[in-house]
Amino acid sequence: MSAARRPRRAEAVVQAPSQALIPGFEHRSVLLADTLAQLAPRPGGRYLDGTLGGGGHAELILENSGPDGILVGIDRDPAALRAAGERLARFGDRARLLRGRFSEMAELAAAHGPFDGVLLDIGTSSPQLDHADRGFSFMHDGPLDMRMDPSTGESAAELIDRLTEEALADVIYRYGEEPRSRRIAKAIVAGRPWTRTGALAACVAEGSGWKASRTHPATRTFQALRIAVNNELDELERALPAAVSLLAPGGRLAVISFHSLEDRIVKGFLRTAAEIGTARDAYGAPLSAPALRLCTRRAIDGAEADPTNPRSRSARLRVAERLPTA
Repeated sequence: MSAARRPRRAEAVVQAPSQALIPGFEHRSVLLADTLAQLAPRPGGRYLDGTLGGGGHAELILENSGPDGILVGIDRDPAALRAAGERLARFGDRARLLRGRFSEMAELAAAHGPFDGVLLDIGTSSPQLDHADRGFSFMHDGPLDMRMDPSTGESAAELIDRLTEEALADVIYRYGEEPRSRRIAKAIVAGRPWTRTGALAACVAEGSGWKASRTHPATRTFQALRIAVNNELDELERALPAAVSLLAPGGRLAVISFHSLEDRIVKGFLRTAAEIGTARDAYGAPLSAPALRLCTRRAIDGAEADPTNPRSRSARLRVAERLPTA
C-alpha cells in the first residue's frame, strides 16, 4: 500500500452520499474528498470506521472498495447505528456494524482485522447538535442530557447537580478553555437544579458577563459539559493506540478533530509514534523503531479544503501510515 498508488485528489472517486433514511439523522460528513484520498480504499480492502455516525464516510469507502471490500463501523449512539444501517443496507454483509465506544475498538473489531485503513471522526454529529431532544445544543431548548448513548451513564443535568462549584469551574476551564469559568460555575450552582438547555444557556450568558463575543457566551461551557459527560478526551487517548494496533503494515489512520484539545492529543500521539522529537542516540537515530510515518506534516484544514460545508469550519484532518514491523 505505497504512497505512490494513492490518488492526489479524490474528486474523481467521490460521489454525493445518499441521505440517511432515519428521520432526523441526516448528516453531511466533513472532509469527504480529502479523507478518501488519504485512505485510498481499494477492492478487497478492510476498513474500520470507529465513529460511524450516519455512515457518510463509510458509504464512500464501501463504494470505492467494491466489489468485495469490507467495512466495520462502530458507534455508541443507537440512533446513529440505525441510520447507518439503513444507509449501508445495499452493501449487504460487506458492512458490519457494531455498537460500542471507539476506545473499545481493539476488542470489538479484532476478529475482522487487520485493517488497511482506520477512520476516526471525533466529536458530535449534526443530528446530535441539531435535535433538541438530545440536549447537546444551546441553540435549541431541550432536556439537558448530552450523552452520546442515552441509555447509560450520567447526564449533563446530573453531572451539574453532583459537582461542587470548584469542580464545575475546573471542568469548564479545562474542557472549554473558558477564562470566566469561575463566575459561570458560581451562577450555575446558584440556580441549581437545571433540566433544560435553554435555561442553562441563558444563565451562562448572564453569569459570564460577556457582552460582545463572536460566538454565543455558552459555547465553551456547553463544549466542556459534553466532553465531561462522554469522557471524550480519555476515550480518544485510549482509541489512538488501539487503532494503530489494528492496522496492517501500510495501513493508514485518518483522524478528524474539531477543537484544539482533541487536535493536540492527536498531533502529539502521531508525532510520538513516528518518533519525531523523541529520544535519539549519539548518531541521531531513534532509540526505538517508529510505528508510524506521518502522511500529513500539517493538518488538512477543513475551512480551506471543504469551504461549502459549515461543519468543516473547525475540522482538522491528520493522517499517518503504519510502518512494517521489525
